[in-house]
Amino acid sequence: MSEHLREPVEHSARACDGALTRAFTFLGKRWNGILLATLASGPAGFSDLRRAVGGISDSVLSDRLTELSRAGLVTRTVHEGPPVAVVYELTGSGHALAPALRELTTWARDNLPERSC
Repeated sequence: MSEHLREPVEHSARACDGALTRAFTFLGKRWNGILLATLASGPAGFSDLRRAVGGISDSVLSDRLTELSRAGLVTRTVHEGPPVAVVYELTGSGHALAPALRELTTWARDNLPERSC
């Protein structure tokens, strides 16, 4: 009795795009996307950002701004005083994200229910 050999069935892999994974890993880190969206409306100082992004601690804000700066999305400029002022601003790469962040905002407004506190 002979065995019937089946040809292997090819399955298409549904692998997530690596670039999209990197984008959501970075933007999904708490506060990164919010800070970028806030800076899309213009340069801001540390205190301005802290007030605009409610609930973020000074140390986390500092860490996130450093991370965004290292990623080349935000610049940090120190204006000698008195008083000394530090201003954060989107780079060209940061500005390139603004349309996508606006689209995500619109989508969330239309499709995600607001959480009640």
